[in-house]
Amino acid sequence: MTMVSRLPRQIVGFDVAFDKSPKRIQAIVDNAPEADKYYSDGWLGYADVVYPGKYTRNVHNKNDTFTVEGINADLRHYIPILARRSRCFPRKLETLQAVVAVFADAYNQFGIAKMNFRCNKDKKSRELPFSLVDFL
Repeated sequence: MTMVSRLPRQIVGFDVAFDKSPKRIQAIVDNAPEADKYYSDGWLGYADVVYPGKYTRNVHNKNDTFTVEGINADLRHYIPILARRSRCFPRKLETLQAVVAVFADAYNQFGIAKMNFRCNKDKKSRELPFSLVDFL
């Protein structure tokens, strides 16, 4: 499970577990920086969580959850354990937790560097002189 910030595009909270209990989600929300607005997909487990800001549950579309969906796609792309369970799987849950922690740190550094670079350059330019791999 991941909790992300849109600007800068960062992973502000995550947990690696075999379940998605509301208690576990509440711990992520409690440990993350407070925000004015929180968005989730339509999963009912999020309804039992207490959010410090306004909470919106998007059942019909992903207009407000596209950032977290993109970051989850990046996680599956860069961490083979998350891509295919039939081919790659962790021997221990602690191993996966450590891998995700290293990835989240590198991803956050990359996001800040990308935002700083684009603030000083042409905003329409998609070229970056570095990649996520440079931060691992």
